[in-house]
Amino acid sequence: MTLWLDIAVQTPAHSQIGGLLTYRHFRQSRETGMPTEGALVRVPLGSRSLLGVIWAIHDSPPADLRADSVRDIEGLLEGIAPLPAVWRQMVQFAAQYYQRSVGEVAMAALPPQLRDLSAIQMGRRLKKQARASTDETPFAPGLALSKQQSDTLAQITAQPGPFLIFGATGSGKTEVYLQAVQRQLESDPLAQALLMVPEINLTPQLEERVNARFGAERVVSMHSGMTPAQRLNSWMAAHAGKARIVLGTRMAVFASLPHLQLIVVDEEHDPSYKQQEGARYSARDLAVYRGRLEGAKVILGSATPSLESWHHSRPAAQGGRYQRLVMPERVGAGQLPFVRRVDMNKQPRKTVLSSQLLTDIQARIQRGEQCMLLLNRRGYAPVLHCADCGWKSECSHCSAFRVFHKLDRTLRCHHCGFTERVPRACPSCGNADISPMGRGTEQLEEHLAELLVNVRRPDGQAVRILRIDADSTKHKGALESQLAQVHSGEVDVLVGTQMIAKGHDFRRITLVAAINPDNALFSSDFRAPERLFSLLMQAGGRAGRDAGQSSQSEMWVQTFHPQHDVFAALKQHDYPAFAASQLKQREQASLPPLSYQALLRADARSQAVAQLFLNATSQALQAQAAQDPSMAELLNQVSLFPAVPMSMQRVANVERAQMLIESASRMALQKVLATLQPLMHSVRSSPEHKGLIRWLVDVDPLAI
Repeated sequence: MTLWLDIAVQTPAHSQIGGLLTYRHFRQSRETGMPTEGALVRVPLGSRSLLGVIWAIHDSPPADLRADSVRDIEGLLEGIAPLPAVWRQMVQFAAQYYQRSVGEVAMAALPPQLRDLSAIQMGRRLKKQARASTDETPFAPGLALSKQQSDTLAQITAQPGPFLIFGATGSGKTEVYLQAVQRQLESDPLAQALLMVPEINLTPQLEERVNARFGAERVVSMHSGMTPAQRLNSWMAAHAGKARIVLGTRMAVFASLPHLQLIVVDEEHDPSYKQQEGARYSARDLAVYRGRLEGAKVILGSATPSLESWHHSRPAAQGGRYQRLVMPERVGAGQLPFVRRVDMNKQPRKTVLSSQLLTDIQARIQRGEQCMLLLNRRGYAPVLHCADCGWKSECSHCSAFRVFHKLDRTLRCHHCGFTERVPRACPSCGNADISPMGRGTEQLEEHLAELLVNVRRPDGQAVRILRIDADSTKHKGALESQLAQVHSGEVDVLVGTQMIAKGHDFRRITLVAAINPDNALFSSDFRAPERLFSLLMQAGGRAGRDAGQSSQSEMWVQTFHPQHDVFAALKQHDYPAFAASQLKQREQASLPPLSYQALLRADARSQAVAQLFLNATSQALQAQAAQDPSMAELLNQVSLFPAVPMSMQRVANVERAQMLIESASRMALQKVLATLQPLMHSVRSSPEHKGLIRWLVDVDPLAI
C-alpha cells in the first residue's frame, strides 16, 4: 500500500520550495509503522536528511506530480506522539499571516536536537523520561490577596476573556497570575499553563517563585539561553503532558501543550515579544489566537499596555475584544514615586547630574537607601571624535558609529561586532587629541564614583556603585550574581540600561533617575514616544515598592523638554491620558492600531539593487492590477510607498532597503501580501537583480 504524504520541512519562504513537499511511504507489512498526521519523520532533501512533520496523507499522488519523481521518507520518529491538530492549525495560521513557509515556522518551533538524535539516542531519552517520577506534592499556598487582587482573580475565574490586567507597578499582578494558574491546575489534574515573560534572564525571581510554588518537577523553561539538550527535555516533558507549567520567552508560544488551559503574557507591551529574525511573529498576538483556538483563557498584563492591547480593551460597545481589569493600587499601601522634572536648559553646560539630583542621591545613600540611574546607552561613549578634522569612529561595515569602551580600550560596533583597539591618534589627520562624544553607562559609572568619593554609607564605608548592562552581564551567572548584590543591600547606586527597568522587585530602591531620555522624543518612528513612556514608567516603578520605607520615593527626569506630553503624563502616572493622546494622533494619521502595516525588505550588495527589486515588485503588482479588475479593486484599499533605505542602511556590508505597505483593512493587506509572494520570485529571476541577497516580509512591524 502506497501513501502520499504532504510534509513540512525547513525551507524559507524566499526559496523556490517554500511550501509543503510531497513524499511517498510504502507499507510493506503490518508490522511497519503507519504514518499519521502530525507525526515526526526524517526525509531526504537534496543530499541532506531533514526532520519533517506530516501535514496531510493521501491515497493517490497529486495530479500535477510525476509519481516516479517522488522520494520515500527515511523513517518515522517512533515513541513521540503526533503533534496535535490545533498545534498544526496555529503554525499554519502563523505561516500564512506572517508570510513564511509552514515548514520554516514548524521547524523553528521544535527543539533543534530532534533533528540530530539517532533512533537509539531517542529511545534512551524516551526511557529516561518514562522513568521520571511525577511530583505529587501539593502546591505551596499563595500569598494573602488584597481586595483589588481578589476582585481581579474572581473576574478571571468567572469570565471567558481574553483579559488585559492594567495594574500599577507593584500592584501584585504576578500573584494574581500564579493564583489563576493554581486554580486552573487544581481544577483539572491534566491541565497545563503557559506563562510567558519577555526575557527570561531578566526575571530570575519569577522563575524561583514559580518553582517554589508549584514544584520544580512540574515546571519547565523554554528560552534561547538553554542548551540543545535542555530544550529537548523541556519540549518532550511539555509534549507528553508531564510538565504542568511552561515558563518561557516568545518561542514558548509554539510549545506543544496537549492540555493547555491558561496562557499568561506578562509585560505584554515589551517589544521582545516580536521576533526580529526569520519568521517575524508577535508571540503576544499568537498567544491570543492560540487561546481562542484551544479554548484556553488568556491573560495579558502590564503597567503600560501596548496601544494595540489598550485599544482592543476598550468597551465592547465600541468594538473592544478584550476585558480590561484595572489594579491601580500598590500592594501594602506602597506609594508610586513622586516625579520631578529637571530642566537641563537651566543647568551649567555639560552637566551630567544636576546639583539637586546629586544632593538627593547623597542624602539617600547616607540614610542607607538605594538609588537607580537609567541611561539607555552602554559603553563609555557612543562616538570617538577628532575636533581638528571631524573624524568620527564610524564602522567600516555598517551605517553606524563604533562605541568607545574604555575598560578594554576598544571601539566596538554593536550591530556587526567589528572591534578594533582605540587608535593612539586620529586615523585621518594624526591629531593625538581624540575625545569621546556623548555618554554611556561606563562613563556615568566612572563620573558617579568621582562625585561620591567623599560620601559614606551609614556604616562608614565607601559608596558601592554597580553597573548592569549587556557588557557587564555577558558571562554566565553574572546577572544573577549582580542582582543578588542589589537585593542584599551591598549596592548603593545601580547604574544601567533598560535591563534594570524590567520586572525586578528591588525592595530597597527609593530613588530612580532617568539621564538624558530625550533622544526618543523626536524620532522618525511613530512608536518612539510609546516606548519611552513605557520605559520610564517601568523604571520609576522600581522605586518605593516597600511600604515600610520612611522617605518618599522619587523619580527624577533630566530633560531639555520638561513640558513635553510624555513627561507631563509621566508626572501624573497617567497612562490612560497618554494612551488617549497617542491614539488620537494615530487616528488622525491613520497609523496602527487604527490601520495595518507591512514592510517589504530587501538585502543586497548595493542600495540601488535593493531599491530596484522592491520598486520592480510594486510595478509588477500594479501591472497585474491593470489586467485584473478584482486586483485593481484590492489595490484601491492599499497604499504602496516607494522603496527607501532603512534607517540603519548598511549592516555587515549588506545594504538594506524597505517598502511600506499600509491599509485600513487587515484582510486587504493580507491578500496583497499573498499576491506579492509569487511576484517577488518572478522579479528576482531578472538579471538586473543579480546582487540581491534575500528579501522578507515583516507584518505588523514594530520599527519603521
